[in-house]
Amino acid sequence: MAIESLIDRIDAELAAADERAQQLKSQQAEAYLGRQQRLEEFGQTVERLSAIWRPRLEALAQKFGERVDTHPVVEPSRRSCLFAFRSELAKIDLTFSVAPDPDVRNLIVSYDLKILPILMKFDSHSEVDFPLDAVDEDALASWIEDRIVGFVQTYVALHENNYYLKDHMVVDPVAKVSFPKYAAAATLNVGGETFYFIDESTRSEFEQQSAAK
Repeated sequence: MAIESLIDRIDAELAAADERAQQLKSQQAEAYLGRQQRLEEFGQTVERLSAIWRPRLEALAQKFGERVDTHPVVEPSRRSCLFAFRSELAKIDLTFSVAPDPDVRNLIVSYDLKILPILMKFDSHSEVDFPLDAVDEDALASWIEDRIVGFVQTYVALHENNYYLKDHMVVDPVAKVSFPKYAAAATLNVGGETFYFIDESTRSEFEQQSAAK
């Protein structure tokens, strides 16, 4: 009898373990299906919200024109757009992205700015999150606009920063004023040497002076 009782107890433990395993499997399957459904909802929400960020990001790209390349990326659980700015002073990459949290219950919008070399302080990261089923569209629009304006302020500050400009300053040979090379209104190559001018008129005067010599 003692052995039969032991066997019954062992069987009971194994049966209980099997039941727990089945319950866990069922819970995991249910959680997976729920997450997949929320991912579909995430995709639908992102498509709807694109009406908020797309025109604002397009406005940013249009203002910088040929000085920026845009690289949109679409993934199942992430949408992002990289702005790669052309500048003689630094490598400037700005990324706006939207993704869900790990459980796909909240939507997270992120702003990431990389500037190399780093010679000044700037806000490199910011994010805002909303419940997936209750996104405050007005707050989202304001957040994006504030980040864009903040970036423009940083961009301008960088191009006025002496640390970045140190090796990029030139002198107009006629006006005798110093200014950033990228701001030259005209250039002229003479004997393999490039001269930079603040205005087309000083370039013309320089050519006249050179011809008179």
